[in-house]
Parts: sequence; structure tokens; C-alpha cells
Amino acid sequence: MSSTNAPFGMRPSFHPSGLDRAVALPNGIASGYSTGILKGQPVALNTSGNIIAATAGSAYQGAFAGHEFTDTTGRRLVSNQWVASTAYQTGSEVTYYYSDPNIVYDIQANGSLAQTSVGDQANFASITAGSTTTGLSQCMISTSLVGSSAVGDMRIIGLTPAVDNAWDDAYTVVQVQVSRSQFVATINAI
Repeated sequence: MSSTNAPFGMRPSFHPSGLDRAVALPNGIASGYSTGILKGQPVALNTSGNIIAATAGSAYQGAFAGHEFTDTTGRRLVSNQWVASTAYQTGSEVTYYYSDPNIVYDIQANGSLAQTSVGDQANFASITAGSTTTGLSQCMISTSLVGSSAVGDMRIIGLTPAVDNAWDDAYTVVQVQVSRSQFVATINAI
């Protein structure tokens, strides 16, 4: 897989405690929010306490996992993506997302990474890319590392263990943790 460009967004791999559960946030996305969000796409909290699509280089919570809601016709729906401008019945929406900054994610790089990248940080590449057909994100980590003394979107902590993945492959899949977490006391909501 790491010799093929096949990004899958941020996929939770594990948590040091063994618990990598998604958080449920009632009315987490505002009805009518105009930006689509795909499963595995980075998300942030805004000042209204709602989940929004994150932007590269900004603090964020973690990865979107999906949501459920009752549409304006009264039908209950479950989806792995937020379709832009979706309207729902007041009080019916629940957003699921991964928010613990200790969760380790697998993510594909947009090129080759060497073992020397462990401990370094990088920003997202193609942060909003993905398929509205499958509802899956295709965001990637950039191979342009920011340097170990700088802050990027993610810190590289290792190579994702798989038989078809190795350092220096064309599209290395690595394990990362959130570096710009909104849970840090000095960082506010967007």
C-alpha cells in the first residue's frame, strides 16, 4: 500500500490506555453548516462549541467519525460524512469525533518519509480531499517536515506496522499524534 497513492485520512490506530473511542457531541455541527466533512478528516471546535472542518496550520481536536440526525422530513439518518448545508430537526443531531490528543493515528504521506522523520512534525496536505461518494477523507501528511523545534499539525512517532509498508516507500504510512491540540490551555477555539 505505501507504494500506492491511496490516502485514507486520519485513522485511529491505538491509544496508550487501550481506549480510542469517539466522543459524542449532541448538536455538534450547526444545522446548515456549509462545509462538508468526511470520515477521517481533521476537525476543530469553534467558539460556539460546534465541530467545523479544520484548516492546515491551525489548532484542531482530532478526526471526524460520523454523525446521526433526524432530517426535516422526520427520517432518522446515520452517515460517515457531513454533507454541506444539511438541515436537521432541532436537537436531533449527534456528532462523533476522536478528540483525545494521545490517540495515535495512521496517515499516509504525500511522498516518501525516512526513519529520521520520527520525532519531527509535519502539516497536513490535501486536508479537505476525499470522496463524497464513500464519505471518506483522503487527507495526507506532508513530507515537508517543519523541523523538530517547530510546531506542525502532527508529530510523527513511528511507522505503521504492515507487510506492505516500509520507510522510504513512495507513499509511506506513518503513525502520528496531534501536535496542535485545542486541549492545550493556551489555545482557544476557532
